[in-house]
Amino acid sequence: MLAQRKLLVVALAAASLALPLASQARVDLDINIAPPAPRYELVPPPRVGFVWAPGFWAWDGGHHRHVWRAGHFVRERRGQHWVPDRWAEHGGRYRYEPGRWER
Repeated sequence: MLAQRKLLVVALAAASLALPLASQARVDLDINIAPPAPRYELVPPPRVGFVWAPGFWAWDGGHHRHVWRAGHFVRERRGQHWVPDRWAEHGGRYRYEPGRWER
């Protein structure tokens, strides 16, 4: 029983060390289908402690089409501003760039 607990503790410690690496993993998605024009959303009134992240077109690879993801509030980070999700053209292909915080 004690050996099983030690093994569990070692496994949990190893998993906790791997989590930061997994959270830093990045996958680039390039497609040759341009997203549709942005939809215009009615932005709700401001909320204290939050900023509005506008909606964007996401790629649904299973159905080979863009799908709209509605805008939403994200918790504010002092000293940073929200850069919205977008698709950038690179040599006739489109690369998805997820929304992120910047200083």
